[in-house]
Amino acid sequence: MRKISMPREEVTSRWNRVSAPTQVLLTALFVLLILLSVLPLAFVTVVSLSSGDSIAARGYSFVPSEWSLEAYRYMFTRFSSVGHSVLVSVLVTAAGTVLSLILISTMAFTLSRQDFRLRKLYLAMVLIPMFFSGGLAAGYVVNTQLFGLKNTLWALILPGACSSWYILVMRNYFRQNIPEEVLESARLDGASTLRVFFQFAVPLSGPVLTTVGVFEAFAFWNSWYYAMLYLGSNHRELYPLQYVLYHLQQNAQFLANAENISGAVIRTLPTESFRMAMVVITILPILISYPFFRKFFLRGLTVGAIR
Repeated sequence: MRKISMPREEVTSRWNRVSAPTQVLLTALFVLLILLSVLPLAFVTVVSLSSGDSIAARGYSFVPSEWSLEAYRYMFTRFSSVGHSVLVSVLVTAAGTVLSLILISTMAFTLSRQDFRLRKLYLAMVLIPMFFSGGLAAGYVVNTQLFGLKNTLWALILPGACSSWYILVMRNYFRQNIPEEVLESARLDGASTLRVFFQFAVPLSGPVLTTVGVFEAFAFWNSWYYAMLYLGSNHRELYPLQYVLYHLQQNAQFLANAENISGAVIRTLPTESFRMAMVVITILPILISYPFFRKFFLRGLTVGAIR
């Protein structure tokens, strides 16, 4: 009996064909996922625009009995402290992300080279902190007594500037996606290792650099733990926005007490809506910057593939 074979294009087309019920199910699933992602932010925004009396009477609700801008009005009247913490967070995020990419990429590129004799030793040094740690006390003593980072802006940057996990991710990318022939040709032409890295490895590593940079930027923007460890109460000018938010979650009157506001104002402070307004202000830069990060990420994927 003669076997009839179908063209490969027709077979692929049949497998890629999706039935109408499946399309409806997938569309409903994606709509549900979108709602699960958007509704919490919308809920927080609505609560931040609710009056204190409405929250006291009806609790957190999508439909408050009274709308109010009191939380945002109070925030902008105290903009000197809140705005300064935003500037600190922006500075820490920008400097920390750039420094992280430099440290992670150079270490990963070194570990990816087969001709580096000490790569196994350094790889073990990178892996050990992923499984064993000296502990919080040891890290605090090293950073404060040895490096003198206490009550400085570097305390918010250096402790989290290098990640063993991202070193391994970038090392594997260098090994699998950068042709060794290209690097070897550059070396034969007399290029130094530093020039090979910046002129050949970095342009070919757009996707991984963009991805790691985005995650590191979000980590620095959301960080508050290092501020709690290394910044004293007499250095509030170094407080990042997330640490101010942390204080607000612990004590809704933190900003009022910090600025010696009168007791009458403290009683009228829109505590619950003010907390939600701080969450909205914190998330807003991420929402605005995400489309730009996404564009650069896709561009990095395309450039890396073409080159």
